[in-house]
Amino acid sequence: MTPVKLACLDLAGTTISDIDMVERAFAEAIATQGIVPGTSAYARAMVHVHRSRGCPKIEVFRGIFPGNEAQAQAANLTFERSFEGAIERTGLVPAPGAVEALEKLRDAGVRIALVTGFSRSTLGRVLGSLPWADKFDLALCPEDAGRGRPYPDMVLTAVLRSGVEDVRHVAVAGDSESDMLCGRRAGASVVAGVLTGVHSRERLLGGGATHILDSIADLPALLLGADAPASEARASAR
Repeated sequence: MTPVKLACLDLAGTTISDIDMVERAFAEAIATQGIVPGTSAYARAMVHVHRSRGCPKIEVFRGIFPGNEAQAQAANLTFERSFEGAIERTGLVPAPGAVEALEKLRDAGVRIALVTGFSRSTLGRVLGSLPWADKFDLALCPEDAGRGRPYPDMVLTAVLRSGVEDVRHVAVAGDSESDMLCGRRAGASVVAGVLTGVHSRERLLGGGATHILDSIADLPALLLGADAPASEARASAR
């Protein structure tokens, strides 16, 4: 395997566990625009939310309210207020083994970039609530790169900012199909789907995952040349 010098890791569902907070924030946001639980419109909207996980939040709302930028922006603002309020009330919980995985990677000289579909404001609140913020080198949102996932911009921006000379020295890990598409389009040699978040093994493989892991805790063994975890499954096994 090509030595990995930079690992680009997703936030919610991958390195932090609080994906339910995200779902609730989406539900509250669309409710302010008249799409309420128990209606077919709500069911359709939440299916779209699930399918679009990992993408910039404003783009998710533009998909729910096509042609109505004012509604999309209003819903996005409510989402940010709801999610940031939940962070202030309860904090965020790291995914099991996430902090230890970050430590192992950094001890081995691998740079760590967190990448997310949150806005810069929300990302700032997330970072401010993490007591393990010293375990990574940079954190990027779509505003930092130009476009969010599934485009490769955030990973390529991390490559440039980290001084990594070859995209083949990059690993990407996330829990959504858009994470996988982003990693493959950026040219990363390892694109690992983790099963602790929103999308199934099939969706992750369909997005181009090279490996499937039970959790982010399995990533150091994969990248650092130790025996691969039992959960590893190469996309070629499909």
